Amino acid sequence: MTTIDDPQVARLLREPNHAVITTFLPNGSVHGTVVWVDVLDGRIALNTAVGRVWPNNLERDPRITLVVYDQANPYEYVEVRGRATGRTEGADAHIDQLAKKYLGADTYPFRQEGEQRISYLVDAERIRHVKQ
Repeated sequence: MTTIDDPQVARLLREPNHAVITTFLPNGSVHGTVVWVDVLDGRIALNTAVGRVWPNNLERDPRITLVVYDQANPYEYVEVRGRATGRTEGADAHIDQLAKKYLGADTYPFRQEGEQRISYLVDAERIRHVKQ
């Protein structure tokens, strides 16, 4: 079984590759968006602001699918299906880590006044790596 510790999967997650995540809207249809991704505490980690569509979806239904693709070769990717759990503790520091990874910035430059950040950790139920 493939894990996030497999060398090729770990590389995709370590490098500044984007993820496309899919969550479920209240009517059962899917909602997709592009996000930054990394690994925290041995699990895939995402970050957003409380009140946006996809975190609202996860609060109601924690199922998530994400695809992280190689920016240089989008035909190499890892697909992860699982369940996400949100936490606000440490989320501000986490978005700063992601800003460093993706933008080279020490702090996340797009913070909005009064927004509360939330990190989601994904408990992977299925991981699939594809390389063409």
